[in-house]
Amino acid sequence: MQEIKFYKYQGTGNDFVMIDGIENPVELSLEQVKRLCSKGFGVATDGLIILKKAEGLDFEMDYYNADGTQSMCGNGGRCAVKFARQLGIMPPVYRFKAIDGLHEATIEENGWVNLKMKDVSQVKTYGTDFILNTGSPHYVVLTDHVKELNVVEEGRKIRYSDGFKAEGINVNFVETINDTSIFVRTYERGVEDETLSCGTGVTAASIVAAHNDRGFNRIEVETLGGKLAVEFDRTSEEHFENVLLCGPAELVFSGTIQLP
Repeated sequence: MQEIKFYKYQGTGNDFVMIDGIENPVELSLEQVKRLCSKGFGVATDGLIILKKAEGLDFEMDYYNADGTQSMCGNGGRCAVKFARQLGIMPPVYRFKAIDGLHEATIEENGWVNLKMKDVSQVKTYGTDFILNTGSPHYVVLTDHVKELNVVEEGRKIRYSDGFKAEGINVNFVETINDTSIFVRTYERGVEDETLSCGTGVTAASIVAAHNDRGFNRIEVETLGGKLAVEFDRTSEEHFENVLLCGPAELVFSGTIQLP
């Protein structure tokens, strides 16, 4: 048996097992990752993050979905920054590597983490819907009455449709509240369920759904797990730079777990 020290963090209800692999490198099998995230045998989280050493950077974020697949996770990235601060890493600007490349982040006085996401250079239309990549692939559906929607049922129809079932896609259902505010619910691949919040998802939704202008934009986002904000510069019809995902990230509890 292997004993693992872990920390559970959440960002607007999107929760993660966090492991310090900087001081003592940690290698987990796919089955161990799935067990750690599971409800019955583990910590019951949406994903798992291992912080690792990275040359010339503050850390590397190794992110796994609950099913063991890997991707970029916006809320996970914000939680990883807070975890790094807990470990004593305190630069004015955090610089770290994720599966989609380099990221920067800052921590505000109110505890919110502002995470710089990748630039978006293409927004595809798919019938009346939209597809774009904000570190992970996202499908965006504009709809009314999003709170009453069966997100799991409708999300699975799209995620497992012929065009997407092989690689999977995250599906976001978005209701516009006003020109600068939206409500978002997300079905996440890898979790294969609705999550209370999805960072790359609300980023995709903000870029698509609000009445965005050329230049600086800030979109206020409501999710089932709480409030976030997305900022970006729109430089052309399909190009968005300086994309920031802003929101809270908090430690829930810590402990140790025995893994076979």
